Amino acid sequence: MLKRGMSKSEIEKYLQDKGDFVQIDHLTAFLKEDIPTDIRRFAMMRIAELYEKKYMFREAAKLFNNLGMLVVPFKEKIQNHVKETELYIKAGDLREADHAMQRALGQANQLEKNDIMFSIRKFYRAQAEAYEKGMRRANAVKMYEKLLELSSTSAEREEIKAKLLPLYERLGKFREYNVLKGMKN
Repeated sequence: MLKRGMSKSEIEKYLQDKGDFVQIDHLTAFLKEDIPTDIRRFAMMRIAELYEKKYMFREAAKLFNNLGMLVVPFKEKIQNHVKETELYIKAGDLREADHAMQRALGQANQLEKNDIMFSIRKFYRAQAEAYEKGMRRANAVKMYEKLLELSSTSAEREEIKAKLLPLYERLGKFREYNVLKGMKN
């Protein structure tokens, strides 16, 4: 059993031979105790990693949001909120991804904002391509539409349009196809 006062290495040793869901259960119960902040962050990070490994992206994203609020340095806050955004994108929850993105941008200076937006566009592109490979065209369309909304350059917009047009056609979304085809930069 995990107890207050255990070090990170003792926690690791205790959990090493247990299954993922058992680890999640033990760590979740451990978080309910009054433990130091660094151990709390460690346990939350471990649970989030386990959730992500099991494709439970929403639960992992919620933990990264909590981690973002728990840490003090702005850089760590930003990293946690960007990771939260990535996980919400993987979960297909674009509204929550937008909220997480706004939390990350709210902590950042202008240079960091550019890096954050670049990373987030990369996440959307990767998820859209994964949906395309999995023949989940409607989901790919959602990702590409969001990417089109976030794109910053006309070359990037044209590239996204080129990906969207055949998807619209295959899905029978001819109104959207015609609107996009008629759009100018």
